[in-house]
Amino acid sequence: MPLAERLPQPRAERPRCNGPSGPRLAVAVHPVTVSTVISAPRERVFEYLQDIANHPEFTDHYLVDWHLTRMNSVGWGAGARFRVKAPGNRFSWADVTFAEVERPYRIVEVGRTGKENRIRTRGVYELSPGAGATTRVRFTFETVPATRTDRLREAFGARAWTRRQTARAMRRLRAILEGNAGSGGGQVTVAAG
Repeated sequence: MPLAERLPQPRAERPRCNGPSGPRLAVAVHPVTVSTVISAPRERVFEYLQDIANHPEFTDHYLVDWHLTRMNSVGWGAGARFRVKAPGNRFSWADVTFAEVERPYRIVEVGRTGKENRIRTRGVYELSPGAGATTRVRFTFETVPATRTDRLREAFGARAWTRRQTARAMRRLRAILEGNAGSGGGQVTVAAG
């Protein structure tokens, strides 16, 4: 038998699945989806969300130590690195980058987290007009765990914890944009590099 046939073959790229909102990552567990209705025009909500420097204001209860990955924090290519305050999370750093920005409907952020950044992540903000001058914001978050250990961790509590934290973030986003809460986030810095 030739040597080439005895060597392990490279692993194929993980399959992608097509969902109702376009292509999505193949996942071990179902995505987490939360939504809220904000009493503000869709364009105003979109302008706020497309600036990643605003995200610590409504997510700093579980995402901390934010650093921008580039000077321009608005629109396609804007990104940040931060720590996730999850219980039992030894490898807490994560990063996201805006991969799709469709004004004023949708923002897709992709990133990585976990040990050696091996867990791929995808978050989608979908904005739709509501009754009057309201906007429905729907956020979907999904991951692709790389190892059996990562999949087990998600199956036993990480998904429920993520749902609770993102639901709280949506409530905080609504309070900020409706003017019922002040700026809670600190200054976001640009990562050195």
